[in-house]
Amino acid sequence: MNSILILDDAQENCMLMQGILRKSGYKNTYTSQSPEEVIDWLNLKNQDPPQKECSLILLDILLPGVTGFEILELIREKKELKDIPVIMITALKESNVLQKAFDSGAIDYVIKPFDATELLARVRSALRLFEEMTRRKEREKELEKLTDQLQEVNSYLVAISRTDSLTGLYNRRYFDEILTTEWKRCWRTGAGIALIMLDIDHFKLYNDTYGHQGGDQCLKQVARAIRDCARRAGDVAARYGGEEFAVILPETNESNAVVVSRNILENVEKMAIPHSASKTNSIVTVSIGMATLSPSPENSITELIERADKALYLAKEEGRNCLRFYPQSD
Repeated sequence: MNSILILDDAQENCMLMQGILRKSGYKNTYTSQSPEEVIDWLNLKNQDPPQKECSLILLDILLPGVTGFEILELIREKKELKDIPVIMITALKESNVLQKAFDSGAIDYVIKPFDATELLARVRSALRLFEEMTRRKEREKELEKLTDQLQEVNSYLVAISRTDSLTGLYNRRYFDEILTTEWKRCWRTGAGIALIMLDIDHFKLYNDTYGHQGGDQCLKQVARAIRDCARRAGDVAARYGGEEFAVILPETNESNAVVVSRNILENVEKMAIPHSASKTNSIVTVSIGMATLSPSPENSITELIERADKALYLAKEEGRNCLRFYPQSD
């Protein structure tokens, strides 16, 4: 129900307007002849919410000790009231006074002595405006809520489009995308980039021995060991395919990349995942190939991948469960 507040220092004016409005169905109309009382009701001089709700304020311009314009300024400064329509009450018809009322934030005015028909018309118009503004705010809130929900859905879709569903690491598609991005960035900055490629040793035998569910659990555990070692903001760990993984280390030199690679080897061994069918060890191990390059016109992403892949092949040839790296210079 709409609530209307009337502030006029003349009691007869308050009673007249209140009577007209209540007779027309606006039962929740209250009045005051005291600016201080209204300031207190609405908490205009502190941060507390208003004590009285109102959908419309009828505000006299000439008040004892203060002007209606000053009250209106306080109203517009309070966030809970800044959109409440205000109709100024005045006996003055000078255009400069009326213009000041509009400039101060009033939406309309009524001239004393009151004409009931005119007063009701202006009140109804102001309340329609308030109701429309209220509906608009509700629509905006609903739209904001829907927008937030849509952003959450989009973020989720982006995340799952980039993530390997089994291991939680990035997938091959996103690996290719981010490797290109980081390559270009390192080219611009002159920094080096390292690529680690690793394979779970004898994983086919693991699957044959422990079943595909066991194999999936093994992949998850190895992925966790890799993730724990690639923790910098720019590091990207991905499932490259099957039992093969890859780690991008932007702005990383050879010695630091070796440290990360050895940490991965040690982390996987510490997990002590049983692998009775392994020809290398009684537990799950990995073979790692690592390469670094400083992007330039003389090399390419393909060359970086080929170097890391060759290093991985060398690690497998030399007994597995080890790290081999392709030197930056041939």
